[in-house]
Amino acid sequence: MTIGSVGSGVALALTTVREHKMRSFLTVLGVIIGTGAVIGVGSIIAGLDGAITNILKSFGPNTIVVLRGSAMGGWTLEEQKRKMLTREDALAIEERCPSVEHVSPYLFSNFDQIHKARYKGNDNYQLDIGGTEEGYAAGGTVMLQGRFFTDTESRHHMPVVVLGEDLGKSFFQGVDAVGKWIEVDGHSLEVIGVMERPAASFPGQDDNRILMPYFTMRKLYPSANENMLIVIAYAGMLSKAEDEVRTVLRIQRKVANDKPDNFSLSTAQQMIEDFHRITGTVALVMVILSSIGLLVGGIGVMNIMLVSVTERTREIGIRKAVGARKSDIIVQFLTEAVVLTGIGGVIGLFLGWCVSLLAGLVFKNLPTAVPLWAAVSGIMVSVGVGLFFGIWPAGRAANLDPVVALRYE
Repeated sequence: MTIGSVGSGVALALTTVREHKMRSFLTVLGVIIGTGAVIGVGSIIAGLDGAITNILKSFGPNTIVVLRGSAMGGWTLEEQKRKMLTREDALAIEERCPSVEHVSPYLFSNFDQIHKARYKGNDNYQLDIGGTEEGYAAGGTVMLQGRFFTDTESRHHMPVVVLGEDLGKSFFQGVDAVGKWIEVDGHSLEVIGVMERPAASFPGQDDNRILMPYFTMRKLYPSANENMLIVIAYAGMLSKAEDEVRTVLRIQRKVANDKPDNFSLSTAQQMIEDFHRITGTVALVMVILSSIGLLVGGIGVMNIMLVSVTERTREIGIRKAVGARKSDIIVQFLTEAVVLTGIGGVIGLFLGWCVSLLAGLVFKNLPTAVPLWAAVSGIMVSVGVGLFFGIWPAGRAANLDPVVALRYE
């Protein structure tokens, strides 16, 4: 096999593609879809992975999140039956853990309730309502307007709230929100501040937070009982703080020595690792599903190459009669198959890139980009499909008897 033979094979393949445009397109349609799916899914997963990683990092390197179930959601039945975390647990951590700088309970609103906020006839139903304490702001909360509430306001059940950036813009449209009164589920509350959107946020999600003092939340939503604890360790003492928090909570929740924890402690790094495992599994499943398109495309390529061998039997006989070897015939047909699937791979790469751009337009916060590994693997797989499924037609063409081939009509 020489560079000249490969070059002539590529030229013949391109001539065939030009002469049978529709047939060639339909032949590699499966390859186009399969490669496009690999590229598109790869870009979306890479973007989502980067976005979620930034979100989790924004919790801070010294932050521990305590929940009664796993941090990544999807609680098991056993986790759902666990005893709720309480503010008393937070107080015990604050008193007994010398490595902990701040600890704040975060009381979630009722998940089965539809919440409504109103300001001068402007209603919003997509709300993230929670009750917390002053220490919550130590986790990196930046105020665009006003201030965060204090523990004194919490103890006195003051009707004050701070809003997320997007909710503040929706209600007040550039006007200073501080001192304005809004209605939340029928309760009148004074806005004392507007928080800046977190350094990173979930793709497509607006910052519609409504945070109120912990005891104000308890007063207005007496049925709310799901707490999360946000623990901030002193710099360089995260591991020690984890051990202290675990010990205190096991004592608080009366967990026997031979029993596992009935709560979860998660740092940003641990949550990132958990999320990477999830995205790795999703990526594997999506690649397997998109491989079906490549398999269908490969079968189509093999079928059309067999048809091409039959159509060009006389041509093969002539080439053999003038001295072409088996290897020359194999290189010719393998080159045609690889060129076909390679063209399909390039088109699929463009299709996947378009999917990536579209996802980026739909989800403004999703930093989609075609990762190099996805582009290279997409092209390599499409070329590999051509090589694999072109072997049989190429071998069949190479094994034709030149005398019989010359007499073929």
